[in-house]
Amino acid sequence: MRKIRLGCSDLEVPPVAVGFWRLNRNTDVRTAEEFIRTAMENGGNFFDHADIYGKGEAEKIFAEAVHMSPAVREKMIIQTKCGIVPGVKFDFSRDYIISAVEGSLKRLNTDYIDVLLLHRPDTFMEPEEVCEAFDSLKSSGKVRYFGVSNENVWQMEYLRRNLNVPIVANQMQLSIAHCPMIQSGLNVNMFNESAVERGSGIIEYCRMNNITIQTWSPFQHGFGAGTFIDNPDYKELNDKLEEIAEAHGVSKTTVVMSWNISHPAKMQGITGTLKKERVAECLKAADLTLTREEWYAIYMSAGNILP
Repeated sequence: MRKIRLGCSDLEVPPVAVGFWRLNRNTDVRTAEEFIRTAMENGGNFFDHADIYGKGEAEKIFAEAVHMSPAVREKMIIQTKCGIVPGVKFDFSRDYIISAVEGSLKRLNTDYIDVLLLHRPDTFMEPEEVCEAFDSLKSSGKVRYFGVSNENVWQMEYLRRNLNVPIVANQMQLSIAHCPMIQSGLNVNMFNESAVERGSGIIEYCRMNNITIQTWSPFQHGFGAGTFIDNPDYKELNDKLEEIAEAHGVSKTTVVMSWNISHPAKMQGITGTLKKERVAECLKAADLTLTREEWYAIYMSAGNILP
């Protein structure tokens, strides 16, 4: 499997990360073991977590499923996120970040986290506190690299100016049917709906500052609205996906993930499935690069316009 550099870090990572937001106590441990084994066998050793996934249990279940040990840990790249207190607040205070990381380390049964992301913006953020937390976690060896999620250009810039460590990643929602950061860039100075500035130049900013965009929900057509694959409301898109999938001898799932990671920004797609067959199809996208013509044809088949 080909690899990409995660931001300005020294981590060489798969262009497809394996996400665990669906993992919870209703998941049979044996099923989780088989799923993770399938991912690893197909080159998927980058695992994306958050302290709130599975209502706080996903990290613990993951560690149980892989029988975490130093020998197992060294084969993996583990990322987790913190900062959300569900239904209550966002919290980027120094004490909360450090406490959240300690909790994740315990649940993951590991001494260190490769990448820690701040999970959505906190309007009460004091960047000096974030800096203190990151410096402490870095110097203690508990976290190696840091990033954010769902942040716009100015939020990242404000934070970066106060940090002693670089931001290596920004996790953003992106799919063929949910791509405002791409639409606004293609419809500059137009009066149509696609020209509304929702992406704030995130792609260009991240490319200029060597920040990897990680794309979540690459198969969704809205926020938790469901997948567009085999959805009758997206017939033209599915027809185009089927055409290109047949041409390459892969599944539509592989083509969709390839659409996300074929962009020259070298984004990293994040899976959201717990089905081993589907994660294998997602990981195959690492070795499929769509042509410019194929990429734009898929983009337009979802109803996105070119001015």
